[in-house]
Amino acid sequence: MITTKDFKGVEGIIDWLDEVPYDVTRDSLYNAHDLYQGYEPSSDVQADKSSYSNSYDGRTYQYYLMMGKNAENVNEALARTLHDHRIHIALNAFLANHNGRRCVGVMGGHAMLRTDPKYADIVMLSKRLTEEGFYMLTGGGPGAMEATHLGAWMAGRTREEVNEALKMLAVAPSFKDEGWLASAFSVIGRYPQSKYVSLGVSTWLYGHEPSTPFATHIAKFFENSIREDSILTMAFGGIIYTPGSAGTMQEIFQDAVQNHYLSFGFASPMIFWGKKFWTEEMPVYPLLQQLLKAGKYKNLILSITDDSREIEASLKSFLESAPSQ
Repeated sequence: MITTKDFKGVEGIIDWLDEVPYDVTRDSLYNAHDLYQGYEPSSDVQADKSSYSNSYDGRTYQYYLMMGKNAENVNEALARTLHDHRIHIALNAFLANHNGRRCVGVMGGHAMLRTDPKYADIVMLSKRLTEEGFYMLTGGGPGAMEATHLGAWMAGRTREEVNEALKMLAVAPSFKDEGWLASAFSVIGRYPQSKYVSLGVSTWLYGHEPSTPFATHIAKFFENSIREDSILTMAFGGIIYTPGSAGTMQEIFQDAVQNHYLSFGFASPMIFWGKKFWTEEMPVYPLLQQLLKAGKYKNLILSITDDSREIEASLKSFLESAPSQ
């Protein structure tokens, strides 16, 4: 039962909604311009930091920390809920205009450096898949996620142009390095595009990991649980698992459950990229095989490879064999 005390707790909610630094009424997904509005890249480290702090994303994140990741203030809790509700509606509108069977997710570590050879491999695979009519989906952060969106952003360009973009980004290999965000905007400025789309689904819970500007559409949530479920739900075309850690492991088993129960009427491919990593360093692949053989899991479409061309062929084959959405 809602008590009088509960109602009094939300007194002044309209004024509160007007004063929060984030938009609770927006009717579209974010893009880099929206999230980083107010940010002006600078070679001066302190000026660059200050500029980010004054951006929409920076102000929202600092406010989020100040109010608490689990907001005890009922007005703030309602404001965040309204924001995430609006983003969810915008996300549904985006999906209604894009074939879900062509949505391919890439999961992997946020700590992957821009100078890691695997980063470049992901860029090139994502580039080819985007050119083939797929659209890429990630958690919208740095590392393997950024590599995916960079590949989609560079679709239609030459390998030499991709190499130049990688060289420009190498000045700040980690998202913890000064110039990480500024170098990304430098690439965007040199290689602008509006033809290809990719979708990043990020969260202010991990706000210390900045959202990649290379994602053309960004669904940024306060609630990470909504974000995690959305990523795995939307990748109807399949998910590619690149080397990662605890977060990637969580996503693997959450995806396996959806496929096991055919939660959306069918199962999608689970493709593990890196035989040694997934069989020795983090031997989840043989475990899934064993559980599938024992009948503990059903309907899983598993494959493992070191060859990005095999991944591309598997995704195309699944798209061609699957009934229309």
